[in-house]
Amino acid sequence: MRSWAPILLSAAGLAPALVAQTSVSLEPSVASPAAVGTLVTWTATVSDGANPGTLWYRFIIRGFDPRPRIVKDFGPDNSFRWAAGEAEGFYAIEVRVRNRDTGEQMEAVAPFQVVSNVTSGQPVAKTTSHPLVWLYSAPPCPLGASMFVYFQAAGVEPGTADALHRTPAKQCNGLFSMNFHIAGIRPATPYHVKHVIERNSLFSEGPVLQFTSGEAPDHLPVHTVSEGSFTSSNQRVFLAGSLFTNFVATDLEGNLIWYYPEVITFLTRPEPGGYFFGINEDESGDQSKQIVRMFDLEGITVFETNAARVNEQLTAAGKRPINAFHHEARRLSNGHILVLAGVEQIMQNVQGSDSANILADMIIVLNRNLEVVWTWDAFDHLDVQRAATMDDMCTPGVCPPLFLAPEAKDWLHSNSVAETPDGNLLLSIRSQDWVIKIDYQNGQGSGNVLWRLGKDGDFRIDSSDPDLWFSHQHDAEYESDGTLTIFDNSNVRQAANPEANSRGQVYRLDEQNRVAELVMNADLGYYAFALGSAQRLENGNYLFDAGFLLDGAGISLETDANGNTVHAIKSSAPEYRTFRLKDMYTP
Repeated sequence: MRSWAPILLSAAGLAPALVAQTSVSLEPSVASPAAVGTLVTWTATVSDGANPGTLWYRFIIRGFDPRPRIVKDFGPDNSFRWAAGEAEGFYAIEVRVRNRDTGEQMEAVAPFQVVSNVTSGQPVAKTTSHPLVWLYSAPPCPLGASMFVYFQAAGVEPGTADALHRTPAKQCNGLFSMNFHIAGIRPATPYHVKHVIERNSLFSEGPVLQFTSGEAPDHLPVHTVSEGSFTSSNQRVFLAGSLFTNFVATDLEGNLIWYYPEVITFLTRPEPGGYFFGINEDESGDQSKQIVRMFDLEGITVFETNAARVNEQLTAAGKRPINAFHHEARRLSNGHILVLAGVEQIMQNVQGSDSANILADMIIVLNRNLEVVWTWDAFDHLDVQRAATMDDMCTPGVCPPLFLAPEAKDWLHSNSVAETPDGNLLLSIRSQDWVIKIDYQNGQGSGNVLWRLGKDGDFRIDSSDPDLWFSHQHDAEYESDGTLTIFDNSNVRQAANPEANSRGQVYRLDEQNRVAELVMNADLGYYAFALGSAQRLENGNYLFDAGFLLDGAGISLETDANGNTVHAIKSSAPEYRTFRLKDMYTP
């Protein structure tokens, strides 16, 4: 059980800082106290008497988790949104302000009390800022027990697509209310909801409550089933990282059940508990506007940093600065955060040019305090003389923002990074038609390239067909059975044969002997010139996303182990990646 005594003392002791610090103030949009889940916007204001200059702000929350949590690292934004607390108690919201021109630093801390939604010992279901996400609050439950919440659309038959759903279980602490996001629900639909307490294999239930979900915006991408009508998979939530519009989730019939309220560039990965990683590229902004963040089901940012803040750390460590984050952000097994970023450099006498702007990639690993703890720079580990296999070029909108020249050679265009079972990293490099393994060793590795998979790489393939290798591929991932799944866009094959389609591929690798066995090579019936993803499903089938078709749409196809399509959902918008989930909480 967490002890609240230090937190209560800390919050009380920090209050005088508002008086002592006269140069910066921190104000909430809602007065304290406020109920759990209340949306509060915090704004920092620097007084007129402060020295002029470029001001950067960092926001930190101390509260239910005794460790301080950086919500938004140093950057130009002077405000952030907070859905008040995990549970009732005292919180301390801190802003640190740094004048980048003068070096002056200021800070202010504001205490904020969060109170329970529960009254008279009865649970309550309340709206949030998201029309398809509700907050269920229950009374405290006994220490040693756990609680979860069931919810179901009113009037549906058991076994149908909208039958009984449940949240993950939370451990009870005996003191504070239990609070759950209810997500994965259809718009404008009545739902029944109740909590269940489990202790020593004995179950007790709360009363059944009813709520009606809100209306969804009418501009969201539309998903329709285009092939097949049945799948045996119990992963019945379809999450689409739509491009140029809001990310959405549907059931397998294409009915909307969730969306992210903002429009950002990439939805990279879902995380356990109803959290997601996203990246935003701002073509008109500087590095401080290039963002990586984790957000929750309501769309509230859990933490965020920007490329300019990361560059401060890279420069201090004697490393190249980055342009922007792109394509990948995810949690590693040790809890650290991995992000992929662009690195730009003007080089002489490379790839047949006297002088060329080269865009490469850097892998960056951050700890929970958003501090850089490990990097891999492609300029240091790959042969820059090996040009992109299709002479790819970066123009606005194709690559991360450029800062040294209007165009660049798209040398690598890496698009996914995955952790391997032995603690190293797998990098998919689109423009080189390679997947490489990098010596990471859980943060202790040298960064050396251990092998290269693909045409002209280190593996031979058990076939005489030279067209079996992937090209301009996406999302290379090791699966639980040790195989490697890849979405093969097949750009090189398609350039030689306009009738060629993209493929879903599954490889089994003999790393010691450098032999690649192609377990499955499915012609998907569509050609996606860009974007895409691959996923092995729990029923043994595969999900391949043909992300960007020539008509501007995307289609996600479930195939059986023989490559036959059994279910397909087409989107009205291109899709960076798609995922099949058990529910909105379980990737």
